[in-house]
Amino acid sequence: MNKTKVLIIRLFTLLSLAMPNMLLASEVSKVDVTKTMQRATQFMTETVSYQGGYVWSYLPDFSRRWGEMEAKPTMVWVQPPGTATMGHLYLDAYHITQDESYYKAAQGVASALIKGQHPSGGWNYMFDLAGEASLKQWYNTIGKNGWRLEEFQHYYGNATFDDGGTYEASVFLLRLYLTKKSPEYRQPLYQAIQFVLDSQYPVGGWPQRFPPAKSYSVKGQADYSANITFNDDVAANNLKLLAYCLKTLDDPKLKPKLESAIFKAMDAFVKLKLPIPQPGWALQYTQDFKPASARSYEPKSVSTSTTVHNLYLLMQFYQLTADKKYLTGIMQSIDWLDSLKLAPELIKNGRTHPRMVEIGTNKTLFLHRSGSNVTNGKYYVDYQPEYQIAHYPSIGRIDTQALKQQYQSLIQNPLPKNKQTSNLLIDNLPNLPDLFVVNRYAKRQDKTIADIIAALNQQGYWPAQIDYITHPYLGSAPEKIADGDYRTSFVGDNYDTSPYPNSQPLTGITLKEYLKNMSSLLTYLEAQNAQTH
Repeated sequence: MNKTKVLIIRLFTLLSLAMPNMLLASEVSKVDVTKTMQRATQFMTETVSYQGGYVWSYLPDFSRRWGEMEAKPTMVWVQPPGTATMGHLYLDAYHITQDESYYKAAQGVASALIKGQHPSGGWNYMFDLAGEASLKQWYNTIGKNGWRLEEFQHYYGNATFDDGGTYEASVFLLRLYLTKKSPEYRQPLYQAIQFVLDSQYPVGGWPQRFPPAKSYSVKGQADYSANITFNDDVAANNLKLLAYCLKTLDDPKLKPKLESAIFKAMDAFVKLKLPIPQPGWALQYTQDFKPASARSYEPKSVSTSTTVHNLYLLMQFYQLTADKKYLTGIMQSIDWLDSLKLAPELIKNGRTHPRMVEIGTNKTLFLHRSGSNVTNGKYYVDYQPEYQIAHYPSIGRIDTQALKQQYQSLIQNPLPKNKQTSNLLIDNLPNLPDLFVVNRYAKRQDKTIADIIAALNQQGYWPAQIDYITHPYLGSAPEKIADGDYRTSFVGDNYDTSPYPNSQPLTGITLKEYLKNMSSLLTYLEAQNAQTH
């Protein structure tokens, strides 16, 4: 595709994103938009940020703040939408406006992330700039009492691929380094890349956490942090990062390592697929390739959502390599998914399929809990649909027709056999996005540009409803079960520090509101710029 066509497509994309706002924004100017962005960003960098780092949401007086759980003032949340996400937004703003203040803001984020980078090269969900003793104290209080958030109940002292934190931070450092080729970002970037390479198992998959740490059991359940993991896009995100690096880093020593890791990872999807009659994938596998449980409400099972995601990835791998081994057995897997459709009386809100099915029987595993907090409570599975836990639905939405259509399209339009010595169609690898978060968040906007500008308050932030809150830490959870029914609630008794949906009006400062509004303003600006060139 020539450059002119690319520019035309990009312009139409920008106009389609910005059109609803542009039509109602005749009363605003580029100057209005620019000043609003600068004021909002100054508030985030000078008032909200702690040494360049962020959590997810804050009360207006900063007396409480949250990432996925309540955080200390000195904590930095890496897990999206957190600190690295803000760094991506600042880089997006810099690329659109060429305003050096946004590049400086991105450097502030990088400074925080580099301080929190594990010596191995990855990141934990969060880190504490007050030091490891302070972080351990958080784990032993707030973290330990989060009944349903078992990943926060124990301090491992290593890094994780879970929930995309290491991925998003690594891609941010890649983008920041490529922007001006500043040597200060090369070393932490290469440490992050090496972390992905070092942690890859011979089969091609990755553990949830690395380096290996002492095992930790939740109420007798085996530790899962070293298991080969598909859950939460661990393998998919690592593949994307490796592909971005392969396409953008002109490093002849690194290139063969990246290609080797990509091929191993793609083949892991083939090797770890379960055989007929259940041709799907588990969330996790032991290192001898057997399905394994994870958290106590993630039992050893076949995961339908993971199966759907992996089937789409296998079709992408075929498009990268022209190797038909990635298409083998796809229709068998789709037919198996079709066979799992729930009885009509169990289908609710478009949720048509079980989320997890029992190995060997294909029975739906329904998730339940008893008790009221982390001390006296427990999670368990059975075949009964009554009283399912609310925070981790037992049934989900699966569109097998879309899978079939994409598969049939590939079969009917086969790729020519690839003749490249690398056997990888480099041009088909995903491109590192010019804008990493702007397009994603602008799509979520329902306000006009004028409304966004008017909504910025005197202090310099966009007030937003805080949707999830937590009980304050009250001490160790008691053995006694509290009065009430917690079987289907998001949160347990007052000792449970897990987040739950906030049903009361509570206005504060949230990264999501800043990201959404800035993305809309930047989309508007870029569309205006494109029209004038």
